[in-house]
Amino acid sequence: MAHLLSTSCSIKLSSSHRPLSQPFRQCPTKCLTFFTLGTSKSPFKRFVLQGGTQQASCIVRATVAPISQETPTQSRSDSQQNSSEPSKPKRVMVIGGDGYCGWATALHLSNKGYDVAIVDSLIRRLFDQQLGLDSLTPIASIHNRLRCWRSVTGKTIELYIGDICDFEFLSETFKSFEPDAVVHFGEQRSAPYSMIDRNRAVFTQHNNVIGTLNVLFAIKEFRDQCHLVKLGTMGEYGTPNIDIEEGYITITHNGRTDTLPFPKQASSFYHLSKVHDSNNIAFTCKAWGIRATDLNQGVVYGVRTEETEMHEELCNRLDYDGVFGTALNRFCVQAAVGHPLTVYGKGGQTRGYLDIRDTVQCVELAIANPAQPGEFRVFNQFTEQFSVNELASLVTKAGEKLGLDVKTISVPNPRVEAEEHYYNAKHTKLIELGLEPHLLSDSLLDSLLNFAIKFKDRVDTKQIMPSVSWKKIGVKPKTLAA
Repeated sequence: MAHLLSTSCSIKLSSSHRPLSQPFRQCPTKCLTFFTLGTSKSPFKRFVLQGGTQQASCIVRATVAPISQETPTQSRSDSQQNSSEPSKPKRVMVIGGDGYCGWATALHLSNKGYDVAIVDSLIRRLFDQQLGLDSLTPIASIHNRLRCWRSVTGKTIELYIGDICDFEFLSETFKSFEPDAVVHFGEQRSAPYSMIDRNRAVFTQHNNVIGTLNVLFAIKEFRDQCHLVKLGTMGEYGTPNIDIEEGYITITHNGRTDTLPFPKQASSFYHLSKVHDSNNIAFTCKAWGIRATDLNQGVVYGVRTEETEMHEELCNRLDYDGVFGTALNRFCVQAAVGHPLTVYGKGGQTRGYLDIRDTVQCVELAIANPAQPGEFRVFNQFTEQFSVNELASLVTKAGEKLGLDVKTISVPNPRVEAEEHYYNAKHTKLIELGLEPHLLSDSLLDSLLNFAIKFKDRVDTKQIMPSVSWKKIGVKPKTLAA
């Protein structure tokens, strides 16, 4: 992609043009592929220019549209008729569908009979290259993934490659696919990443806030009945010394009572971007009548879903490093390679957790039971609460059953957070809609540990220890030490 990004031009080529056949090969499943290279004001361009080693003067956008008659897709008119019942949207756009949660969700929804399109800039893969990181699991290219999905299931997932901060690209995507629901995973999702340096802090907030604003404007302009399902985070709430309600709290002050948004105490530039998103979405629901569900998700663990198990090329990514890896996933990989479990500080930090199989289930429930026009719903999306110390103890016991000698060490906490605190968050709304949780069990830990052992030769132990400090955030763009 590097030499294409250095091209200062604006051209449109169909699949019959050969000059692009090397860097972008036509999908072998009889798809027609269009490529547009044009100048862009998106943060993607500026990020590559300022924070990466590649030079860029334009952004690459690609659309893969199926034309094969082997598995005909539902016509737009049929889709509109069937989607007139708001409880059963048929066409779902998954923004960020190449990522950890997005990929599993896109496959799950496709498998459940929805017409699915993935929208992604593929910049998450670039982050790994810039920071010298890699997934524990080998992951195929997005084109090979979708080709495999069609081969295994006969189902087609459409693909739109581009930056949602580029409203021209997003507009064309909305007009082309005509979604009934948009699942928005398309944000930089790591707190440590947002705290590396000024460049990445700015990128995180610009990418996340402006991207979400563009999605809201696209819904208003092109699909005003479309239901937005936005991935938020439990990190918006912080760790207050009161019970955390689901989005709203009823308070009485000076003899008057009102129901207000629950107070937010974000703890990183990433979490702050999510707070800004929530405020923008709430405002547009009130002002424009948009229907939206904010899924304040806890910490996700696991890698397998029913769909990703169908073929090795459908395998999801699994991050174990100190920047993108989540606590339980990191601990299982550390145990598999004989590295001590890294507990930050006192280890009393308590959060909500859920299996990735429950992530996809929650999204499906939100889509099947949409918000009403003008309604901004907030669901706390997790199934159990654990402290870091409790997770370490569970992994230690599970590892010992497999013959692993699991040790735990306390490392200086790179974050600014309470290490011992009260934490009781409500999470009943998704249960009421029918969520059947996969609770953390000995068998699940055994499975995750065995998965980590299977791929332990791919582990780079230099990436395990935390390398990003909240108090020492840099000003200049930084590449983490190899």
